[in-house]
Amino acid sequence: MAEVTFPLPDLGEGLISAKVLTWLVAEGDWVERNTPLVEVETTKSAVEVPSPQSGRVQRLHVDEDGELSVGEPLVTFAVDDEQAGIVGTVPAEKKPTRRVRLSLPED
Repeated sequence: MAEVTFPLPDLGEGLISAKVLTWLVAEGDWVERNTPLVEVETTKSAVEVPSPQSGRVQRLHVDEDGELSVGEPLVTFAVDDEQAGIVGTVPAEKKPTRRVRLSLPED
């Protein structure tokens, strides 16, 4: 098992911090990707932050009513080792195909 820490993402429009209103998960819970994790409040609105991946919630880094800046740790997940690396696959290198016109087009 590996640990992956998810920082508070940039919530847009120049917002630099958020206050945790309600945790929607608890330490030890298993969550799937896109499951709502937490409801946070910014100077503009309250939003739910979804989970970026599947895994077991290992640690909540801030209490309810706590404030944190964008980029600070929000939650740490315990994930399988094969899920802890790069998401997706690296495309195979292929030679570019070249089209050659052998005859002139008719007018």
